[in-house]
Amino acid sequence: MKLSAEELAKMIDHTILAPNATDEMLKQHCDVARKYNFKTVAINNAPVPFCKEQLDGTDVLCDAAVSFPLGQCTIETKVFETIDVIEKGAGEVDYVINIGKLKSGDWDYIEDEMKRIVAECDKRNITSKVIFETCYLTDDEKRKLCEVALKVKPTFIKTSTGFGPAGATVEDVKLMKECVGDNLKIKASGGVRTTEQALAMIEAGASRIGTSNGVGIVDGYKNMQ
Repeated sequence: MKLSAEELAKMIDHTILAPNATDEMLKQHCDVARKYNFKTVAINNAPVPFCKEQLDGTDVLCDAAVSFPLGQCTIETKVFETIDVIEKGAGEVDYVINIGKLKSGDWDYIEDEMKRIVAECDKRNITSKVIFETCYLTDDEKRKLCEVALKVKPTFIKTSTGFGPAGATVEDVKLMKECVGDNLKIKASGGVRTTEQALAMIEAGASRIGTSNGVGIVDGYKNMQ
């Protein structure tokens, strides 16, 4: 794997999802994203207009989290949230599946939810990411969810919110990659803090990394060169 530091930076969603993030914290976050030229700032919905303004004149996008972090909103609410946040300036959308419905075996619900949210993103040319929250799922459930995603075709499938009891693992990224091949992209998120972890996720098949430590990851990579 041969990446430049700039290419690695463009694989990073620079994340700030804390409920107490102030305007000043968000501004600093956007300033860093601009400096390092990350792919996105991954944020909650309310700060999207503010962050969009901060990033004006750059190609760093706002990546908005929908039904975050529990996924326990109705489909109609998630669809509204998706449309609303795109209209307010989001260039990418990450939504959390209804984990309870999946664990109940209601795969029709999971597919319908995914179809409706991905359709709204596709209509507007917006990148869509489906958050599995892998820490709650069996390997069979992960595979089945990959099958649903292959039918619906979101842009990315994603491991975790970072708010569950565990985050991304190399094993989960490998499993997802084995299921979807090159048909869908994979985002590894949750607990990815070091350069070594990020590179291991990329080696396993991830093409996007969600992390609040993008600076440390990229600087660490530069020091390896």
